[in-house]
Amino acid sequence: MKFLWALWILACLAWGAKPELLLLETYKDQNISGWLMSEKLDGVRAYWDGEKLISRSGKVLAAPKWFTKDFPSFKLDGELWSKRGDFETIQSIVMQKQSHEGWEKLTYNIFEVPEAKGNLSERLFLVKPYLSKHLKLIEQLTCNDKVHLEQFLKAVELHGGEGVVLRDPQTPYIAKRDNSALKVKTFYDAECEVMAHHKGKGKYATTLGSFTCKDERGMMFDIGSGLSDEERQNPPAIGSHITYQYKELTEKGKPRFPVFLRMKEEI
Repeated sequence: MKFLWALWILACLAWGAKPELLLLETYKDQNISGWLMSEKLDGVRAYWDGEKLISRSGKVLAAPKWFTKDFPSFKLDGELWSKRGDFETIQSIVMQKQSHEGWEKLTYNIFEVPEAKGNLSERLFLVKPYLSKHLKLIEQLTCNDKVHLEQFLKAVELHGGEGVVLRDPQTPYIAKRDNSALKVKTFYDAECEVMAHHKGKGKYATTLGSFTCKDERGMMFDIGSGLSDEERQNPPAIGSHITYQYKELTEKGKPRFPVFLRMKEEI
């Protein structure tokens, strides 16, 4: 009984309440003049509840005390990040159950102060006294018009960045998907569940050719690109979740040209 009680305590320490987070809609040529735009960092989303960092799924992250010692007591929303094109390294650091020196490579990059009042710039201004080696603000630029957005997106992607986030600065923090917060990319990524495997043809006749996926909307579609030969020999298991990339959605809502990116690790 004591053993089971200890396991329950450990589970409670490892998992907190799943935070209610702001989610991004996709930019569809809306009027965004006067909005704030910033680079979309390809890191691990983390919510600071005033005492600890929590992942999107509610897992309490094992951030070292020296990493969070300068963080404020109020809530923050941001991205754990190191550099462009380094997602797998960031994920491997954050997923470890014990704090370790690998966190030295990371910074916590803030894009929101969920419970603060005022417009977005005023909310972010509250973080400035706490900025440190590991606590940063994501730079926000005022977007003049669509041409300005396209120029900024091109510059971000040219340097290996993932994309751009657009925010209506007058809208408060809304803990759901909302049209006041948009993502802009040349290619988008999303997650889906593997439902079935299909054998290939030609050189892939003895291995996986494609697999059928189901996204969060229940939409079914096939993915056959982006897999290495090793991944075709040992494909993602049925029931597992993957991250894929696509260009746009068809009129029927299916992703156009979906490409396998990686296995989704639950953080």
